[in-house]
Amino acid sequence: MELVTFFETLWLARIPILKGIGVTVSISVLAILVGTILGIGVGLALTYGNRPLRWLVRGYTDFIRGTPVLVLVLASYYVLGTIGIDLGPFQAGVLALAVFCSSHVGEIVRGALQSIPRGQTEAAKAIGLTFPQTFAYVLGPQALRQVLPAWVNTAAEMVKASTLLSIIGVAELLLRTQELISRTFMSLEFYFFAGFLYFVVNYGIERFGRYVERKTSIPS
Repeated sequence: MELVTFFETLWLARIPILKGIGVTVSISVLAILVGTILGIGVGLALTYGNRPLRWLVRGYTDFIRGTPVLVLVLASYYVLGTIGIDLGPFQAGVLALAVFCSSHVGEIVRGALQSIPRGQTEAAKAIGLTFPQTFAYVLGPQALRQVLPAWVNTAAEMVKASTLLSIIGVAELLLRTQELISRTFMSLEFYFFAGFLYFVVNYGIERFGRYVERKTSIPS
């Protein structure tokens, strides 16, 4: 009987839940995309930048990786506002997660690039390739195969970290779930259902990573 009541309540609450999962997916995708682009730049700077640039970027990555995501979220929303940068909850959340993602992706890219023998970079220079061409045709494809597993883990972490954005009022899945629980008092059922939805999103990311890994693998 309780299960029937839960499904009836779930059907009535389908619109808020769908809106919540849509916001969660949107924030996660934006944060992962922006964070990955920034992270590639961070990894290149750590590997091929001059010494002052490496020190600067190293300080950035160590500081961001050592800072809890919740602190970054609160700083993006409240601290930036005190210096005249007014971001809405959605924008502040994307910024915080993207910055956190970039520091982790940067370290992943750095490790992958440093594992490639320097002779390949020198050979690319010898045949007249510019650095962008070297990265696109020589370094990038090899690094991609190595970064994919760790990148998938980082992407999944961004989805889970998006739950922290409810504290600044982002109406993502967790906040929508909490609102439903406050009206229905079905805490166990709705938390389990929210966990299932997060699993579905992360499983999709994992399958996407496997697909790209298969497409970029070298045939044996």
